[in-house]
Amino acid sequence: MTTSLTSFTVTSATLRALASTEPSAEGSRLVRDVRRSKRLVLLRAVLDAAPGGPAGEAAHHWALLEEAERRDPCAVRDVLHYPATGVWAEETLRRLHAPYGPAPDLAHLGALAAAAALRAAVSFRLTLRPQHGRLLLPTLGLLRPDRPGPLTLTERSWDADDPATLPLHALPGGGTALDDLDPYRAPGAAHPVPAVRPARRLTPKGHKRWDTQWSGALTLLQRYDTVRAEETVQLLRSVVPLAGASRSHGATLPAAAGSVLARAQAPPALAATLVHEVQHGKLSALTDVLTLHTADRTPRHWAPWRTAPRPFDGLLHGAYAHLALAGYWQRAALYGARGAWAQHARIRAQVAAVLPVLRAHPRLTTAGREFTDAMAAAELAMDDLPPPADQHATARRAVERERLAWCAAHPELAPFTQV
Repeated sequence: MTTSLTSFTVTSATLRALASTEPSAEGSRLVRDVRRSKRLVLLRAVLDAAPGGPAGEAAHHWALLEEAERRDPCAVRDVLHYPATGVWAEETLRRLHAPYGPAPDLAHLGALAAAAALRAAVSFRLTLRPQHGRLLLPTLGLLRPDRPGPLTLTERSWDADDPATLPLHALPGGGTALDDLDPYRAPGAAHPVPAVRPARRLTPKGHKRWDTQWSGALTLLQRYDTVRAEETVQLLRSVVPLAGASRSHGATLPAAAGSVLARAQAPPALAATLVHEVQHGKLSALTDVLTLHTADRTPRHWAPWRTAPRPFDGLLHGAYAHLALAGYWQRAALYGARGAWAQHARIRAQVAAVLPVLRAHPRLTTAGREFTDAMAAAELAMDDLPPPADQHATARRAVERERLAWCAAHPELAPFTQV
């Protein structure tokens, strides 16, 4: 199992294609390849740090993964590169190197190995200990044994029709899962922050509701922006439902690459959330292999879509995701979607208001300047298909009023809102 981090070269054409937010084969390939290489390096680091050495339990589990990979590489790849696996690996590596705090959950590596072996159909025998009467097998679902204590798994241990199993819910139309089971489906799922609190296990009625909203959102994406619909299906492996009390409509967290956390919402809003959040995942992958800026994390910048000051990186991420939204709503408007021109004009005006600040920042690298210049070119190209009447000018004036109001509330930060 290869675990070296590939040396990535990002061509100018690929960089500019990604900066435009428009989907491209080269950009999607780079995102997928970066995610895979980063995950393998992370998993190797967990194995190297695990106690016991070559004779330890973790090494035994890794050997089963390698055996499964020889039989069915695609199945093992899906398990290892599942978004929740990244959350577990980062948390485990952190705990392995922490002198105090909770013990690392190395037993989960056994669950990964068992899931891979089951999917690859290799003969195996592995004893694991369920937690709270259930054992999660990543990408498959939950096993609910009828008695407490250790559980011995073999190649015959998973039957999706058995009442003792609870399969992971597959959303219609592809390989995206609705994950309300995996304990690592979101960082800190046991003690989440209010803005991104994952929902508890859904009822069948909740799954059906998500099926309807997901299908509706994909239908809208396919109607208005076919390439973005294809990109969404390619880059998203899981959607994690957010609890109703979550303040955010959607979120993307770097540890869970390939996953979006989202609230249940009507198809038009969910389609926009998916477009927005996929961009965050793309930019995170790019910045794993390319430095765009060296700015610090001090929150000093105005972002029209937030009330609180943002650090430069947050401003860049927000502008990038909103640039994609402006393009999506422009295409939706051309197909006659109700209210789409107003959405496009408002969001484009927000992006246009902060692009000069991004482009003029003194801590941009050469790649960062090229990236933000290409973002600006993509925003300017929207002039080719302007909204009717003076909607764009009206939106710009409204955004400027918001900027002035924000400056009045944050006078010490006013110099950072304009070049």
